[in-house]
Amino acid sequence: MLKPRCCRFGFGVCVGLAVVLEVCVCLERPLHGDDFWNQFRGSHGNGHSVGTTLPTRWSETEHVRWKIENGGKAWSSPVVWKDQIWVTNATEDGKQLFAQSLDPLTGKRIHDLQVFDIAEPQFCIPKNSYASSTPVIEEGRIYVHFGAHGTAAIDTATGKILWKRQDLPCNHHRGPGSSPIVEGNMLFLTFDGFDLQYTVALWKSTGATRWQQDRQIHYDSDDGDVKKAYATPAVFRVNGQPLLVSPSAGATIAYEPDTGKEIWRVRSGGMNASGRPVFGHDLFYIGTADGGFKFFAVRADGQGDVTGSHVAWKLTKGAPRYSSPILVDDLLFMGTDNGVLSCVDALSGDTVWQERVGGVFTASPIHAAGKVYFFSEDGTAPVIEARRKFTLVAQNKFESGFMASPAVIGNSLILRTTTHTYRID
Repeated sequence: MLKPRCCRFGFGVCVGLAVVLEVCVCLERPLHGDDFWNQFRGSHGNGHSVGTTLPTRWSETEHVRWKIENGGKAWSSPVVWKDQIWVTNATEDGKQLFAQSLDPLTGKRIHDLQVFDIAEPQFCIPKNSYASSTPVIEEGRIYVHFGAHGTAAIDTATGKILWKRQDLPCNHHRGPGSSPIVEGNMLFLTFDGFDLQYTVALWKSTGATRWQQDRQIHYDSDDGDVKKAYATPAVFRVNGQPLLVSPSAGATIAYEPDTGKEIWRVRSGGMNASGRPVFGHDLFYIGTADGGFKFFAVRADGQGDVTGSHVAWKLTKGAPRYSSPILVDDLLFMGTDNGVLSCVDALSGDTVWQERVGGVFTASPIHAAGKVYFFSEDGTAPVIEARRKFTLVAQNKFESGFMASPAVIGNSLILRTTTHTYRID
């Protein structure tokens, strides 16, 4: 049986409002600030959708516009730009890695591109896949990432591969999971492996390295499992300056995006961190997965080692092990790996309510029009009201389970289970 500490992989941010306190801290909107679902957790990277009438009820026979077989094994989330939906895919043995685009009206494949042919893939546990990293898309380009197996930029109109990189080493040991992000002219990749742990910034136009920064975390162990993580970072602006906040095993580190210079770190402990950080109320909210703080809030204006000075609160019960949290106003909503949904006061860290609904929540939730959508490995998908009292709106069910987080196009859900992809209207 797989040991709990070894089974995590990443699937892998604030509400888009300025927060004015003693200092002005606001979210840096990724890319152009458009409301396309262009990356892991949407255009703001926080799981919030602008859709006002997303469906709350569905089944295999209800509200399905189309359903297609995935034809591979991939836990990455779909991304949307204008009239295209893109996904990455992989054969189960990891020897063929793909980028595929879908027609949003029919689900028909427009592009089916084999990006990499891998003669000897690294070991990957059954719970993970060789295509677990969600791509990031912008006007005319999509950037696909398969960990150390390769990264590429693709022209979304023609399907032409513009550049490739396969020279960034990392022994993922149980499979990759961190997703790439784009900020300005740079593409950021995260490698937290069994052997090496580092962040690298590439020029997105050419794929050339701009900077590379080792984690330099003291793990107090030679066991590579305690060094692994799968989290996707996020870029924010603090006092007008961009900050790349990147959770890892043992610590969370904030970097200067232009240079890779470390600004602050929290020695939070833990391993297999996978959730994407979210931000609000002058606080970053970060999970540590297995061990350590479990989940914590840290003030945004620190310098150096801020473990003892800027950690506002910690949460040990009801913390998400796999998925990212959702911040709605002053409440955090989270799903755990033991079937519990939690609501936590974002300012104090106090638990408002906990409710056992069953399932394992690996995919990250989304929020739209006052409702929070969760997606479980057993195929159930509870929808709740985003409020201080637990209110179940619907309990939906698909035949296959969710490892990938959902995407939104207009007022429709794009849902990817382990076997099929759906458009739900």
